[in-house]
Amino acid sequence: MKILLVACNAKYIHSNLAVYDLQAYASDYADHIVLKEYTINQQKDDIMRDIYLEHPDVVCVSCYIWNLSFVKELMADLIKILPGVDFWAGGPEVSYDAEKFLTENSEFKGVMVGEGEETFKELAGYYVEKNPQDLKNMTGICYRDGDQIIHNGWRQIMDLSSIPFIYKDLSEFKNRIIYYESSRGCPFSCSYCLSSVDKKLRFRDLELVKKELQFFLDHKVPQVKFVDRTLNCKHDHAMTIWQYIKDHDNGITNFHFEISADLLRENELELMSTMRPGLIQLEIGIQSTNPETITEIRRKMNFEEVKRIVKRVQEKGNVHQHLDLIAGLPYEDYERFAQSFRDVYALHPEQLQLGFLKVLKGSYMHEKTEDYQLLYQDRPPFEVLSTKWLSYDDVIRLKGVEEMVEVYYNSGQFVNTLRLLEEEFTDTFALYESLSRYYEENGLHMINHSRITRYEVLFAFIKACVEKNVENYRQMLILDLYLRENVKKRPEFAGEVNVDKQKASAFYEKEAEERRYLKGYEGYDKRQLRKMTHLEQINGNLYVFDYRNRNVLTNQASVFWVEGGDEAYPSGHPTHACGGQTSSDHV
Repeated sequence: MKILLVACNAKYIHSNLAVYDLQAYASDYADHIVLKEYTINQQKDDIMRDIYLEHPDVVCVSCYIWNLSFVKELMADLIKILPGVDFWAGGPEVSYDAEKFLTENSEFKGVMVGEGEETFKELAGYYVEKNPQDLKNMTGICYRDGDQIIHNGWRQIMDLSSIPFIYKDLSEFKNRIIYYESSRGCPFSCSYCLSSVDKKLRFRDLELVKKELQFFLDHKVPQVKFVDRTLNCKHDHAMTIWQYIKDHDNGITNFHFEISADLLRENELELMSTMRPGLIQLEIGIQSTNPETITEIRRKMNFEEVKRIVKRVQEKGNVHQHLDLIAGLPYEDYERFAQSFRDVYALHPEQLQLGFLKVLKGSYMHEKTEDYQLLYQDRPPFEVLSTKWLSYDDVIRLKGVEEMVEVYYNSGQFVNTLRLLEEEFTDTFALYESLSRYYEENGLHMINHSRITRYEVLFAFIKACVEKNVENYRQMLILDLYLRENVKKRPEFAGEVNVDKQKASAFYEKEAEERRYLKGYEGYDKRQLRKMTHLEQINGNLYVFDYRNRNVLTNQASVFWVEGGDEAYPSGHPTHACGGQTSSDHV
């Protein structure tokens, strides 16, 4: 008997914590269970071939909003070449309407609903031990019995500490994000979210958590991403975890947390302020700054308090912050969403995600479809098309803004140029609207431009919409370019090399002897230094860009003012061109 656990992830760098948990929990049947991970970017034929060659008796596949269509198409063909194999689905995307799913997808034998660990263990036992009576008495499943579809009800929640730690062999996760779960469930009732359905919040034993965190630290894992819905909903739990990773910091591992900013307490903020830059990053769901919207979607959030907290965290410049907005929520039309955008943008987080409402089966938002006049895609991800307040024309315009935010803001390539460009527009939202219109008018949308081409396009946009100081913008673009890229072939907008060859040669010769600016380059000669760094004259001042020493939050090179008239930065003073340290006002 061979049971195949299948995950179809969004990207190669992702892993599927759920299927590894299932495999670990059903260790009694380890000899019969094989786990396979694929991505939705792979050819279905290749996946089919791989699964077929395993010759499974049972296939259990994990279903999410991003992979359901892919999975259904894959399984519809697999059943043709694997007759007699039982196919089971699990995951949030099939749990909340399992009967309908089975009715519409005849190739599936059943669905594991809700938490899957204990259910899968019993299901594995059913197949391995071949007891045909067990399905009738097994909770947590909905299954097909002849022409009937039988739902046995949801299983009682389990003790989270009983799930074995899955990361024994990290070779399987090389170059991939490590996901970790220290709590399950959510205390909040956000109407658009399925996590709100599970009110029974529970936590993994903290002594176990500390032991498992130490494993990641000992193995110098690059990043651990907590999947807890709101880590700081229980303060002592969050504080213990943050204190532990701070005390045992290995100087390498980064930890990602989803939190509620307005729940952070003073002792938590104080602790964060003492952490190594880059040790943690915070994802904060704001979604809207409209009080009427926040009330309607059953959220509890004080935006003024969120602002205070975000700014407080920013003061030390050591924590990456990722803020989220959702377009398509009730009581938020185009202009009101624009205001939410302006409010959040003004906080200048490292990342600003502009997402669109997903109308998920099982959520309260789904129940309000008629009241809100919600139109949404029939296929996953069930994304909003229009609402009582937002037309499809508006959605299209916001999609354009979203693309521009991703390309120009979230890339982190244009920090100084954008700060200067914002002053040319009535507000920040208008800037990204204008960029989107420029893309549309010039046929630039839906093209995957190279990193360097983005600079050329932005400069063309600037020349089209800015009446004066174009040369200053060009200088800012050159600064932004070399802050991120040690390019030796200059792009067209940058013009010819503007540093005299003799001056550059003299600089590197002296630097090789004295190490005035470039620390940590001992053992490298002047030719090597020249290849590893960059000299550029910007607005009459000479700067050297150090690519070995980057800002861990922005990935920008350290910059040293070498000569020129800017007395604010004496010779050898390092800057990072972020958070106002080296903005267009200073360079």
